[in-house]
Amino acid sequence: MNNKPLLEDLRLYCTVARKQGFAAAARELGTSNAFVSKRIGLLEEALQVRLLHRTTRRVSLTDQGEIVLQWAQRILEDVDQMAAEVSSERLSPRGRLRLCTSSGFGRNRVAPALSALAREYPELEIELELMDRPVDLIEEGFHLDIRVGAVRESHLITRRIASNTRVLCAAPDYLARWGEPRALADLPRHRCIVIRERDQDFGRWTLQGPQGAETVKVGGPLSANNGEIARQWAADGHGIILRSEWDVGPSLARGELRRVLPDYAQAADVWAVYPSRLSTSAKLRVCVEFLQNWLQRADTQP
Repeated sequence: MNNKPLLEDLRLYCTVARKQGFAAAARELGTSNAFVSKRIGLLEEALQVRLLHRTTRRVSLTDQGEIVLQWAQRILEDVDQMAAEVSSERLSPRGRLRLCTSSGFGRNRVAPALSALAREYPELEIELELMDRPVDLIEEGFHLDIRVGAVRESHLITRRIASNTRVLCAAPDYLARWGEPRALADLPRHRCIVIRERDQDFGRWTLQGPQGAETVKVGGPLSANNGEIARQWAADGHGIILRSEWDVGPSLARGELRRVLPDYAQAADVWAVYPSRLSTSAKLRVCVEFLQNWLQRADTQP
């Protein structure tokens, strides 16, 4: 590769990917379609890959374009944070900050962290909404989404702020009555409590095991769109659940639940998801960094 991609071309490319079109990106940047098209062409030439599928109405990312977008976001955020750290005038976080997360994780982990954040930065105006459904950050006007599990929107910026896995578990009473599954293929014959929550594929569980990723279709007489309700139903002996370790850990420690098929688990890390780079907003940057430190400290506590 003779030419190196320019940082400003990477910024422009991220805007095109987010706006899904040259015209919309040009309007946001205050430039012309021709300029945007030319710079994207030069970026493709420098990287020697095709980044976009172009149509008359919109553009979409190629497979290589998805990879470049992820790297570009990471590079630009690192550069911007470097500039912020060496600057003698770092803005103090203040003003309105709207964020959302799922109900159980929000009540048990995010809300206590935000309480501490509000004490440390009293000029912040924090609005937290708990919802167990997919959220369109831009359309609904949120600055930040704290997600447990996969993030599928390539036009958003993501930062992993805590590790987490989902595990299979059931109450000892249920296992005494229905038996314990010995293989993943046994689950369709069991009563499974299915959760319709955020990233979860309703009625289909994909887990990593000794043979790699395996998917099984499950069902049962009870289902919910709230993980805390499902956990309580499992503790009451109604069936098997797939639930985050942060949620079922205390129940497992007390013996209310018991892990089944311990060789299987589902990755469900915690991600901060936001539509604009952290360097553009002191309040957003401080909140994400505070939550990351808070959750990592919580993970190390006995």
